[in-house]
Amino acid sequence: MEAELERVITQAMFVGVRIGMLMVFAPFFSSLAVPARVKVGFTVALTALLYPVYAPHALDFNGLDWCRVVAGEVMVGLLLGLTLSFVFEGAEVAGQILGFQLGYSLVNVIDPQTQVDTPVLSIFHQLVVTLLFLQLGVHRWLLRGLAKSFEYLPPGVPNATPAATEGLWHAAAAMLVIAVQIAAPALIATMLADLVLGLIGKASPQLPVLFMGLSIKALVGFLVLAGALRYWPPLMERYFLRSLQTMEHLLHLAG
Repeated sequence: MEAELERVITQAMFVGVRIGMLMVFAPFFSSLAVPARVKVGFTVALTALLYPVYAPHALDFNGLDWCRVVAGEVMVGLLLGLTLSFVFEGAEVAGQILGFQLGYSLVNVIDPQTQVDTPVLSIFHQLVVTLLFLQLGVHRWLLRGLAKSFEYLPPGVPNATPAATEGLWHAAAAMLVIAVQIAAPALIATMLADLVLGLIGKASPQLPVLFMGLSIKALVGFLVLAGALRYWPPLMERYFLRSLQTMEHLLHLAG
């Protein structure tokens, strides 16, 4: 009886490690705004739900193999969480780019999710992406992907293969592409405003273009940003779908 209880606890722990890593690294779930007790309770509840269906069988490991299995579960949690986090980080970088361009680079507030001084436009971008993340139901797809990962990557199978590591680096590199694409409309508009203001300053040196420039750029940038928000839902849906596909590809590479 004692041996059976030990086996059940060990198997449940392997399932719980993967779920716990998702709670640590996945967007929204890993937010510091969510109390730690809620995360622990959610992890225990998911473990209790998934263990009867996806519990590993016939695990007979020594101490070294046990550590390897735990490391593999941590890696799966990283792959599940980080691939979607890159979309959020790309949106935050876009906010930093626009904050610098609009003259708001020094206007920082405490980000409630990271407790770090963050430019105000970065927080605005992050909050909008979080709302779209929930509105599009990506969190449900993430949990569904977590459950499915136990089917083709049961505990003991995942390994940190070079192909999976390289794929994760490629996914991280796409973060800058996402940032530039999100910031592009307002960035191009403010650059054109700079060009026009420069030509006006050359044509009429007596005009206080230097003092008017920041206000005009900020107004143009915010107007274009407000107009571009209309196209964010389909854009973010494409980013999230691509991230979920990348996540599935990386999990297959780790098998």
